[in-house]
Formats: sequence, structure tokens, C-alpha cells
Amino acid sequence: MQRSRFLFCCLCLFSVLSSVRADDVEQQIARIKQVQKEGQGNQAASQAVQSLSQADASALIPILSSFKGANPLAVNWLCGAFEAVAANAIQQGKLPEAELEKFILNKSHNPRARRLAYETLIKVDASASERIIPGMINDPSVTLRRDAVQRLIDQAKKLEKDGKKDAAKQAYEQALSGATDDDQVKAIVKPLRSLGEKIDLQKHFGFLSDWKIIGPFDNRELKGYDTAYPPEKNLDFSSALKGKEGEVNWKSVNTEDDYGIFDIAKEISPYKGAVMYCAADFYSPGEQELEIRLGTPNAWKIWVNGKLLFARNEYHRGMIMDQYSVPVTFKPGKNVILLKLCQNEQTESWAQRYQFQLRIARPSGTGVLSEKPEATTQLTP
Repeated sequence: MQRSRFLFCCLCLFSVLSSVRADDVEQQIARIKQVQKEGQGNQAASQAVQSLSQADASALIPILSSFKGANPLAVNWLCGAFEAVAANAIQQGKLPEAELEKFILNKSHNPRARRLAYETLIKVDASASERIIPGMINDPSVTLRRDAVQRLIDQAKKLEKDGKKDAAKQAYEQALSGATDDDQVKAIVKPLRSLGEKIDLQKHFGFLSDWKIIGPFDNRELKGYDTAYPPEKNLDFSSALKGKEGEVNWKSVNTEDDYGIFDIAKEISPYKGAVMYCAADFYSPGEQELEIRLGTPNAWKIWVNGKLLFARNEYHRGMIMDQYSVPVTFKPGKNVILLKLCQNEQTESWAQRYQFQLRIARPSGTGVLSEKPEATTQLTP
């Protein structure tokens, strides 16, 4: 009887301790998520990580789940806590492999958390890669999708080397459907074109190639960046405006460049101390939360439907694809994008580029096309 009572008390105590331990995990996670810039909350976060590091493997999924909604600094702290707990679990042979795989396969979870879970899982189960990665070709996680794309590229190269051109082409095409990183896209497009395939990279990436453009307006002594010229107040594509060098009108332009680059200096004129306005329509079938991804070496501002979204007053930083990413909510139907580009008066050879590329993409990087109604043929404000 005494022994039974003792065992019952032990079980109750174990249950209480387990509950406290689970509560403590959530409390420490909450402390970590309060960390802010300039060291605010660092001491509390450090203490919380030390505490979490002593938790058992049951804390792994709660830690990963907490990545959602956490700021980047907090995520870094959470990564440290997860890695410490995971290392102990692996050493003890208690890593919850099935739960980690389930977490990875759930696309609603934070991409960085899913990647961390994947890298942890394959440390103890290398075969998990072949179960998981093939299904990630269109995954919202950039890194998991990249692995899936690379797997298909490697497969296609082998098939091509073995003389199986049709199978290789099919593998390359499947890889392209999920590729968003430029290096991988180039590795896919080159062999596909050599196999006779026509690839529309503008369409693949979601570049806008048809624009209306007006200018130049005055940017001598850099005064044009903060000057609200008429296009910022009212978009009227039929009206002539007073520009830097006389009367200016909107003109339709387009680019056939694979990466949607429009070169103002080459296609129009190498203006110095100048402002140009560029406008394009994007048609959305419904409300969409997407990104405008811009590359330019010039100072710029961007509006959608008359609302200023972002601006950067910096010249000649260089230009790369997806240099800037601006979140935007497109309304159903037509949306008007207005881009203001400013060129300064520097005369050095490296300061002569006056160009831009702009595409619409999902946060994952996959391009999104404008779904223009067939009956609409002209850009209107």
C-alpha cells in the first residue's frame, strides 16, 4: 500500500514537472521574441537560450513553430536554442524524426525554420533527402526549392551525357518551372536552347517590358528627386509637359532584353542631371500580396495607384537583378505603376548607366504575369 502511494506521488510529481517544463519552454521563447535592435532584450534572450538549451527534445517543434512572426534578431537567437537542443537529442538518440519531417512538409511554417529542421533531420537520416526534396520544386521555401531544382539539373545533365535528349529536355523544363535564382536559370536555359527550345525569360521572371516614358525633367544639383513634377500629381498620357529641355510627351517603349532591362541612355538619350518617369500597367485577377522587384543604379521612387511605396536617394551603387524588393498589395483589375528615375551630373565612365529592370514576383521569387483583359489595348491612368 505504501509502495503504491509512493509510485502514485512520483507519477503526479513527474506530471507536474513535465507541465512546468513545457510552460517554461513557452516562457523562454516569449522572452527571446522580445529582443529588439540596438541590444534591447539581449541579456534576457541570452539567459532564455541558456535555459532552453537544457530542455529535452519535446521543445524542438515549439521552438521551430515560434519562428513565425518573430523578427530577424529573435530568429537568430531561436536558431541557437534549437541547435543546442537538437545536438543533445541527436547525441541521446532521441531526435523526433517523424515530427521534424511533418514540420518540413507543412508549407505554412516559416521557411527558415523548415530549412533548419531539414538540415537537422538529414544528419541522422540521409535518406530523408530523397523523400522530401523531389516534392519541393515549387515550394515557398527558396532554399528547399533550390535543392529540388539542382537535383533536376544534375539529373538532366546525366541524361544529356547519356544521349537521352528527350528525357534531358523534360528534366530541364521541370527544373525551370521552379527555378528563380539566376545562376540556376542560366544553367537550365543554355542547354535547353541548345536542344532547340525557345525560352521566354521575361515571362519566366515576370518582367514588365512595355512602358510609357516621359522626360527629361530637371535634376541639376540633385533638386529633381524631391521636386514633384506633374506625373506625380496626375497621370495624363495625352498631355504635353514642360521638361528640362522644352516640351516633352509620353512615348511608348519596350525592351526585348531577356532580363527586362530598359536602357534610357541608349534607347532615348544619355541625359545628365535629369529625371525620367516610367509607367506601366499590371492587371491582377484579384487582390494579391506580391512584390515589385527593381534593379537600377539610379535614385528612384515608386508609386502604385498613386500611393508612394518606397524611395531611395542613392546614385551609382551598381545594379543587379532583384536589387530592391518592395511589398505591394495589388487590387483586382488594373494597377498603375509609376517609377521615377533620377540621374546625376557625374561624368566618370562608371557613372553613365541610366537604366532599370522591374518585375512582379511572389515572396518566394517566382514571377507573376499581368493578366491583361483581351479587350484592353492601351495604357490609361
